[in-house]
Amino acid sequence: MKIYLDNAATSWPKPTQVVEAITHYLTGFGVSPGRSGHSLSVKAAREVFETRELIAELFNQPDSERVIFTANATHALNICFKGLLKKDDHVIATHMEHNSVYRPLKALENKGLVEITIIPCDANGGLDLFQLENSIKPETRMVVSLHGSNVNGAVMPIGKIGEICLKNQLLFVVDAAQTAGLIPVDMVRDNIDVLAFSGHKSLYGPPGTGGLCIKNELKIEPLFQGGTGSRSEMAEHPDFYPDRLEAGTLNTLGIIGLKSGLKYLSDRKHEGIFLHQQQLTMHLISKLREMDHVDLFLPTSPENSLPVVSCNFRGFSPSHAALMLDRDFGIMTRAGLHCSPLAHKSLGTFPQGTVRISPGIFTTREQIEYTIESIKKMIFHKP
Repeated sequence: MKIYLDNAATSWPKPTQVVEAITHYLTGFGVSPGRSGHSLSVKAAREVFETRELIAELFNQPDSERVIFTANATHALNICFKGLLKKDDHVIATHMEHNSVYRPLKALENKGLVEITIIPCDANGGLDLFQLENSIKPETRMVVSLHGSNVNGAVMPIGKIGEICLKNQLLFVVDAAQTAGLIPVDMVRDNIDVLAFSGHKSLYGPPGTGGLCIKNELKIEPLFQGGTGSRSEMAEHPDFYPDRLEAGTLNTLGIIGLKSGLKYLSDRKHEGIFLHQQQLTMHLISKLREMDHVDLFLPTSPENSLPVVSCNFRGFSPSHAALMLDRDFGIMTRAGLHCSPLAHKSLGTFPQGTVRISPGIFTTREQIEYTIESIKKMIFHKP
């Protein structure tokens, strides 16, 4: 038996229609979008445009031309930080951030370009909003926050953070890699200026997909320049969106797969998908709590958090436990720091990390029951 419980990294398997859409593109019209005037290129461009429209609708982004496709959320965040921040800007981030936020900001700080303040989080991943607001100073230009933690599933109060940013006239950047498709995100309601998203997690697109949604007033400097299929006679790169930030041939295959994933999501709604995964997660947590040899690292309200369980098994390192679950029981999890060392420092699990178990839309109750029994056998050394 093989059970995949690493959906917080990448959702798998993908819906059948996603696979079919990718195959149809490759066999039916697998050409570059918008680079030529022939019918296949026009058809590919139409597919890309329709995907932008679906993303804009999902996040309540008023202008779909300001939906920028990238290789992943990390790529999107690098475009945001390196295209918006100026010398001597001050940036506030949280202690639960993924390295996709922390490393590019730290690189800018190490070059003497910006100053970063990291707001501590408690042992459950909770954010101190009072301390965040008190950290604002005249040089502060941007607040960055993940929406949901890939380590323990804690959900940040982005609506309240957005209010603080609006009141203080600060840019608000949200990393929605983990929440996009699971928890509704509204850029207008939550006063979000820039939203980075991943396409390969709960939007059910293939790996290599992600993007950036940008508020209408913002002008981000391009990270790179090149061919766009527009204004080819000019030496300067086009200054209008989306071409401004989309140099080179797009990952059309991935975008078309993402479009099919978005339609799959739309047919089932956030609530039903989230409820299914959360019920499985809460059942797993309840059974793990009954085991003396298991340490859980949960948010304050796991029932309202992402379907992610971080745990450790006494007598086993996280890597050893994950190896045994895979090798002996066919259960695939993820061990270590999950590219989020700051989060693990908040949870008290640095440097060893944890074993992360993350059910997905195709995970069944039977698979979770099997996982529970397998963990019992592992920690009590039963054959």
